[in-house]
Amino acid sequence: MAKVLIGHIEDIDKKGARTFRYQDLEIAVFRLSDGEIKAVENRCPHKGGKLAEGMVCGTAVHCPLHDWKIDLKSGKVYEPDDGCVETYKTEVDQANGAIYITI
Repeated sequence: MAKVLIGHIEDIDKKGARTFRYQDLEIAVFRLSDGEIKAVENRCPHKGGKLAEGMVCGTAVHCPLHDWKIDLKSGKVYEPDDGCVETYKTEVDQANGAIYITI
């Protein structure tokens, strides 16, 4: 596993997202309304919609293609739909706001 610096907290608006690439991975990084940072695979399991383009609501993101709701903590799709996405551990350095993802 690798711990990768992907940016700084001020790079992402509250309830916003950014896309980061690491080797062949495309990762969506979200900043929730409480400031928590979550990172998931940037691909809906349904039709491959870019989750970073979806709307964040609480701790979930709605896929921009077909509105599937995905929990950003577990990666699981809300019922009645089914599926999941890969999640990544995140850390924010409180001293300088640097965001790290463990891949």
